[in-house]
Amino acid sequence: MMQLILHVTAVVLYALSGFYYWRELGKSGARTWRTAVAFGTVAVLLQGAVLAGDLDQNGRLVLGIGIILSLDAWAVAAIFLAASARKPIGNLGAFIMPTAALAAIGEIFLPLHPQPVPAGDPWLIVHVVVSILAYSLLAIAVVQSLMLWIQERRLRRKQPAQLMQALPPMETMESLMFEMIRVGFILLTLTLISGFFFSDQLFGKPLSVSHHSIFALIAWLVFAILLLGRWRFGWRGRNAVRWTVGGFVFLVFAYLSAQFLLQFAIIR
Repeated sequence: MMQLILHVTAVVLYALSGFYYWRELGKSGARTWRTAVAFGTVAVLLQGAVLAGDLDQNGRLVLGIGIILSLDAWAVAAIFLAASARKPIGNLGAFIMPTAALAAIGEIFLPLHPQPVPAGDPWLIVHVVVSILAYSLLAIAVVQSLMLWIQERRLRRKQPAQLMQALPPMETMESLMFEMIRVGFILLTLTLISGFFFSDQLFGKPLSVSHHSIFALIAWLVFAILLLGRWRFGWRGRNAVRWTVGGFVFLVFAYLSAQFLLQFAIIR
């Protein structure tokens, strides 16, 4: 019962944080996000406490669809709050915090989970955490890329909507986007390497050619080409947006394939 109360409280605080971020959009002059940040920070702390109990049940790791979605949202919100402390990206909270609230609600209505995985090996926990961080960083990069795409379209058509004017400058958004992609790509690489060793524990069989592994490798290759193009040819704008979104789509397919296996496979 206490877990449910904390969970619902976190959802409400995420929603309030998103509301205050939205309220600041489009306002002129110096803006402060103290109330929004405060609500968001407490929501992250509460959800973290809830997830700690949901993930670790009597020394066994529970990786259900609802729990993983909630964990993803928690990681995205936490990374955003940390990044917004040093980068002028506060306006993105208007999109990220409501999404975190919806994902957290999803855990309540998607409580299904497979047979828990033994969590005796600490490296297995590291593998799961690194994979979640990689996914979360690249998810934030996709949000930024879509905002960049909308900003660019508005500027080309000379239709600068008030909402787009409230977003950070395009140069700042693009710089932070590639920073997120670089770190996310490194973590994704570590995830793929470590997945080779933990496939048997997670899916009940050694790593083999499957939809999950194929989609994951394609996503890795897309992000590798994007970073190479950025370094060698200075890719930016719509070109960078297409590759970012494309890579993330393949990553989502890989993620959903893995979750399907975890949800319905018999893990011994």
